Amino acid sequence: MESIKKSELLMPAGSLAKLRMAVLYGADAVYLGTPDMSLRTKSDFTLEDVVEGIEFAHAHGKKVYLTLNLFSHNKDIDKLPHYVETVRRVKPDGLIVADPGVFMFVKQAAPEIELHVSTQANVCSWQSVKFWQDQGAKLCVLGREVSYEELAEIRDKCPDIKLEAFVHGTMCMTYSGRCLLSNFMAERGANQGACANSCRWNYKVHLRLNDGTVKELELTDENMGLFEFLLEEEHRPGDLLPIEEDERGSYILNSKDLCIMPKLEDYLKIGIDSLKVEGRGKSPYYVATVARAYRMAIDDWYADPDGWSFEPYMDELNKVANRGYTYAFHEGRLTNHAHGYDHTGTLADWEFAGTILEVTEDAFLMEVKNKLVAGEVLEFVPPKRRETMLLRLYEYEDITTGKITASVNAGPKPVIRIPFALFDQEDIESLKRDFPPLTVIRKERALSEEEWARLKADTAEHRIELGVGDEGNYARAREKLQDALGATEEKRRSFKSPRFGVEGCCGKGCNGCLVFWHDPAYGKAREILAKKKQGEKLEVDGMKMMDSAARPDQSTGE
Repeated sequence: MESIKKSELLMPAGSLAKLRMAVLYGADAVYLGTPDMSLRTKSDFTLEDVVEGIEFAHAHGKKVYLTLNLFSHNKDIDKLPHYVETVRRVKPDGLIVADPGVFMFVKQAAPEIELHVSTQANVCSWQSVKFWQDQGAKLCVLGREVSYEELAEIRDKCPDIKLEAFVHGTMCMTYSGRCLLSNFMAERGANQGACANSCRWNYKVHLRLNDGTVKELELTDENMGLFEFLLEEEHRPGDLLPIEEDERGSYILNSKDLCIMPKLEDYLKIGIDSLKVEGRGKSPYYVATVARAYRMAIDDWYADPDGWSFEPYMDELNKVANRGYTYAFHEGRLTNHAHGYDHTGTLADWEFAGTILEVTEDAFLMEVKNKLVAGEVLEFVPPKRRETMLLRLYEYEDITTGKITASVNAGPKPVIRIPFALFDQEDIESLKRDFPPLTVIRKERALSEEEWARLKADTAEHRIELGVGDEGNYARAREKLQDALGATEEKRRSFKSPRFGVEGCCGKGCNGCLVFWHDPAYGKAREILAKKKQGEKLEVDGMKMMDSAARPDQSTGE
């Protein structure tokens, strides 16, 4: 193992809060930039924030790479001297550049700064890597189009330069960001950091007959040769764009999200220097959860590569909203399973509940991010400890007003007090030690029948891409999804582990669960749970547990 370069985990930081979250949850390095020069016009960083962020990361022994990876226009050149002069004073660990002109400028103006070549430069071969190495680059970020076979060859032929590869995040349907669609549809330059994500808009397919009339017609093998295909974006009625497309759906440009976790050991085996997660525009919850999953996966592989399996970490990543996962170009070419043709939104059965704002002598102060109701089960996700912690709450105390309510809305950004006395299964000192400020808290999310069906279809399709799925199962999941599409969006599905209301119990033995810890009907369940880790599911059907709690005069079926 000593001969393999140990890979670093590189996380995105779209704000100071996200930077701190990434550091807390295990990133070895973060990358960030200012809005005008870094391909993220919505970045919350000023130059002053950059200085503060670098100081924070360095104080925690982490690296910081700054992004200067736009394709420059004349108007951008005048900003370079001030930007570079500021950058050289704060001494980042690397500067990510795409434009050869910008690369040349920085190399001449600040030769002490380590230069990294951005994915925007579309480096996809060992010859290109060697070119940039000869220009003075210390690291190349490889294009997402590079297959694993190509990656291994590049590593072999280029041993003396650091290599970085994307492992997780949103995928662009174009060639590593070389997109003109956003410019055309919204006059927002994708290569200047202002992408409108036009590829994810909903396009409706129309057919034009040879006589010039436009109709919606059912396609068959007999009539497909008669038509020309046209797209209509939902907010541009009558603006018909010629395009070729088949019957798979209207989100024809929509890629699923990249997730290399099932193939992560391939990257670790050949010593890829930096494993990059996309997502400077994503939430702090995304940053924390994804960093935690990859941190555990990387550490566990180095500790025991022969016994390593990706599945436990995928369970964690599935709790982050996504468009369905794909490992994209890993095996050389995309398949139809890498795209989502009928839906573009992100989805998960878990959601961000809040963060710990402060730890007092006797309580957590939690900033609320989503609505909470009586009976809600919160899952505290520690940055270092492997086991999460569950707490069921029946009321909420606002620290500003002192008012106690049965629910709390996230709109006013309230902060609630969660007394340590509610954690009847935890040691108070461990609470203070394991759950510091910025700790993420999540909860299960109520989904419609359509959303549940979509999650199951995405999972079935992902398993096919991994080579372990069954086409029949996927076909059945797709049929159920089509059936569910007709249901109203207001229709909700009850959880198998009930999370809403004060009745019922999921059988996990949460802190503060009055039903589980005090109802005699759960006596045997408590005995079983005593031999398991807290939060581990009992070997009993969750629906039975829910039903029995709702009817306490009956047996629990334990």
